[in-house]
This record gives sequence, structure tokens and C-alpha cells, in this order.
Amino acid sequence: MLFSIVDYGWLCSYFLDLLYPPRCRSCGEPIRGPDARCFCPECTRSIRLIAHPLCDICGQPFIDAAGEDHSCGACLSRPPTFTRARAWACYPRDEGQEDPLRTVLQRFKYGKKVSLGPPLGKLLSSSALAFFRDVSLDLVVPVPLHPRRLRWRGFNQAAILAREIGRSWHMPMDPFILFRSRETVPQTGLKGDERRKNVSGVFRVEKGESVRNKRLLLVDDVYTSGATVNECSRVLRRAGAVEIYVLTLARAV
Repeated sequence: MLFSIVDYGWLCSYFLDLLYPPRCRSCGEPIRGPDARCFCPECTRSIRLIAHPLCDICGQPFIDAAGEDHSCGACLSRPPTFTRARAWACYPRDEGQEDPLRTVLQRFKYGKKVSLGPPLGKLLSSSALAFFRDVSLDLVVPVPLHPRRLRWRGFNQAAILAREIGRSWHMPMDPFILFRSRETVPQTGLKGDERRKNVSGVFRVEKGESVRNKRLLLVDDVYTSGATVNECSRVLRRAGAVEIYVLTLARAV
């Protein structure tokens, strides 16, 4: 045969992209080329990728572009339960500052644009693999939503991202490991101590045997103060997990 099934699939994808080019998830401009992902070149240039130096524990980028990675003051004064946290990019907490990544995440999360989940998950999985090359991970675990909020939204954004990461990294993903037993007020607008109190005692592990002696990748969409992922990590460690690594698409700074 002159062409294999893979060749035909590539040709179909190529011609579909010519007829219906993918569009930037932020501004809507067509994206062309083999490396087309979620954002057009202009929006990509506006996204602040997290670069070194950064905190070697929580991943907080330092303002000074010089020097090596080291632990930040917050992690030294209050060491988190997780081993390491990393995010692909960051955006300012100030809602008045426009940012393509925050715009798309808000459409995905609050605008219920579930179709944005898979491309964002693929972007995260391809970009973040280098963060954990030195670790042998066993299982991907998404941060859960409370059942009432899950029914209202219709999907768990963290689970969609985690599913794409599991597929790409050839790792099992289980969305039922963690359960959110109490509905809390949104973390948005709360300060550090308020965030920690808000999620204290909220999570429990449903299948302890699945995490015992395992190294877990905990996935969420945004890392702000770290209160949510730290509380999840605390109950996972109590259930027997050896180490918990955290991965998010964005970090609010």
C-alpha cells in the first residue's frame, strides 16, 4: 500500500485544518502550522511562562532573574505537605490586567466551555513533562469538586486536565480517590489564613488502598495560595501516599 492508515489520518487532519483552521482560544484568530495549540503567536507572547529561578518546593517564581532555585520564605516558615508543585505559566491576581491564559481558564471553568479542557490538558501534559522527569509517578489524582458544585457546573475541570495528562504520560488516573465532603465558599477573594481555614477538613480519601506506598501527581487548574492542594496532600499522606507532586496549568501571582 502506498499510504498507511496513519498517513491517511494525517492527511485528513491536514486538509481539515486547511478548511477549518483551529482558532486561538483567547482571541479567536486562526492558528496555522504543525505546532498550533491553544493560543495564537500574539497571545502566546503575552503569556508569562514560569522560568527559573523559582522556589524548589512550591514553584513560586522569583522576581530576580538571577540566581539558582531555592526555597521561598513561605515554604521555609510553613513547609507544605506536598513534595513539589509546578505550574506551566502564571498570571496576575489583579482582575483588571488582561491575560490570555486567565481569560481562557475562566471561560473553561465558569463559562462551562468544556471543549476547552482537552486542548488545555494536552498543552499542560506536553509542556510539563520536564518538571517531573526525575520522579517515578504512579497515579494521577485530580482535586475534586463538591457534588453539588459538580452538578451545577456539569464537569470537574481538574479531572479533564488530569485525564489528558494520564493519557499522554501513560499513567492511570482515578477521579474517585479524593472526595470533597463539605461545600465551601469560593477561595477567590480570601486571604492566606482564610483559605486554609476554608478547606480544613474538607477532603477525605475514599480508596486508601489505591494510594498506599504510591507517588501521586495531584492536578488542579490554578495554584493561588496552595491551601487546597496542601490540604489534599495532607489527607493523601495520612492515607499512606509516599509523596505528592502538584501540577497546575496556571499560578496566580
